[in-house]
Amino acid sequence: MNQAIVAVDVMGGDHSPEVVVEGIRKAVQLDKDLRVIAVGLPGAIASLEGVDRVQCVGASEVIAMDEHPANAIRSKKDSSIVVGCKLVKSGEAGGFFSAGSTGAAMAAATLGIGRIKGVTRPVLAAVLPGVPKPVILGDIGANADCKPEYLVQFAVMMQAYAVAALGIADPTVRLLNIGEEDSKGSVFAQEVFGLLKESVPHFDGNVEGKEILTSGTDVIVTDGFTGNVALKTLEGTSKVVLQQVKGALTVNLFSRLCALPLVGQVKKLKAEMDPDQFGGAPLLGVKGVVVIGHGSSNATAIANGIRATATAIRNELTKKISSALPQA
Repeated sequence: MNQAIVAVDVMGGDHSPEVVVEGIRKAVQLDKDLRVIAVGLPGAIASLEGVDRVQCVGASEVIAMDEHPANAIRSKKDSSIVVGCKLVKSGEAGGFFSAGSTGAAMAAATLGIGRIKGVTRPVLAAVLPGVPKPVILGDIGANADCKPEYLVQFAVMMQAYAVAALGIADPTVRLLNIGEEDSKGSVFAQEVFGLLKESVPHFDGNVEGKEILTSGTDVIVTDGFTGNVALKTLEGTSKVVLQQVKGALTVNLFSRLCALPLVGQVKKLKAEMDPDQFGGAPLLGVKGVVVIGHGSSNATAIANGIRATATAIRNELTKKISSALPQA
């Protein structure tokens, strides 16, 4: 294992800075070749001073979740998000992790770090706990309005991510659609289908929403609006299902006694469905590794997000994406 340097936005997330600080401590404990540059208000990062393999860099401003992303990064040039991306741009860090404003992190990465040559739009991807194996879904919100050719690039970049970060050889791709038949969907979907079939290796046709987690494919591509709705629907449904299972198993003394042999399996199911195990969604297509965590991330999710960023750095994700794209 080789060294990786990750800049971390200490001010990002609903429970920052305490949870982020704890996540940083966990990450460096679990990964002995990891170095973290903790970026945040001086008071927020003070407790990390002197921690082995953690460097503190002060930032005087914070971008709030409700601020307009583009305006915020332009007006708050010394915010933790902007400073973190500058560290990647300068080469002081190999990647950046934030659980703060998704829009601000994407804007700072795109404008501050820059896009890989040939990339029209970066794509935000998520690793989902599918059955029988994880599946990468994207775009999940970076690009609400897309042209058909965007999705071809999304698919290629997510395939490169599947190879670099998850170790999947020859990852398959399917298009999220309203039916499996080739002729299904809107004019937009049909045009995308034709382009994917023509130019993306290992394209395996359409997949319906009901099979996002069970299709067995490695990558599912869609536009950012549809992908975000699908992701939020899956997250909400999984929470309701787990709550219903818990309620059914604890409704009375008899059901609680009968449920005892199932406790281990229910806990295992919850762990498998927990998005915290993946830590965040990579923004693919920028000149550096950028991973964006969920705003409600706990310390475990923060640590996993930092480690996922480190893994992508070590596996030269940016270089692999650049090599996978058609050369102009």
